[in-house]
Amino acid sequence: MTDPFSSPGAKTPPKPFTPTEGRREIRSFVLRQGRFTDAQQRAFDTQWPRFGLEYTGAPRDYDAAFGRSALRVLEIGFGNGEALRFAAAHDKARDYIGLEVHAPGVGRLLNALAEDGSDHVRIYHHDAVEVLQHEVADGSLDEVRIYFPDPWHKKRHNKRRLVQPAFAALITRKLRSGGRLHCATDWEAYAEHMWDVLDATPGLSNRAGLRGSVPRPDWRPQTHFETRGQKLGHGVWDLLYDRE
Repeated sequence: MTDPFSSPGAKTPPKPFTPTEGRREIRSFVLRQGRFTDAQQRAFDTQWPRFGLEYTGAPRDYDAAFGRSALRVLEIGFGNGEALRFAAAHDKARDYIGLEVHAPGVGRLLNALAEDGSDHVRIYHHDAVEVLQHEVADGSLDEVRIYFPDPWHKKRHNKRRLVQPAFAALITRKLRSGGRLHCATDWEAYAEHMWDVLDATPGLSNRAGLRGSVPRPDWRPQTHFETRGQKLGHGVWDLLYDRE
């Protein structure tokens, strides 16, 4: 079986799939486009109509997009899609929405979803902030997942971190009552930053108590990178918050 996450060869991502950065109060990413292969380009050409969601800037009817009504999980910055693919394969009762601005990762996941037949997944190739602000209704998400966001470890770059008070408030507004926010990081200073922000966000309750974390849940697969880091003595922090 062909590994959908492999990337032989290299190409420059096509311009039509490069997100345009407009003015926004919060930036959820800094674009660092990686290698783009023939297989990933074919994925955009053949699988995007099946799994892709074009950003419109208007409220989205997700029941129509998925062809059913179900609870929805949104993963922000899914990278190469490994965790999203795993979750979708093991949880077919809920619909999954993935957001990623890096074209190579989107291409890999498109190929993987086609191989798995995971028709309960849709993907945006767009900025998460704009999607949340303009397309996702308040109280409409069952869960939001943010796994290993860029830690921006230099102090002068801390302001670029995704998890900031305004963004946390935005996510909280989009979660239904009883919904869940799950963040994971392997950078201790970022875990501390997340606690500073999320423990103080009205409407969120840390399931492990203030400045608490939980063991890796079964629904989040352990990546090769994570395993290698743990062997080197690096920690990993999973933070679970419930929407009150």
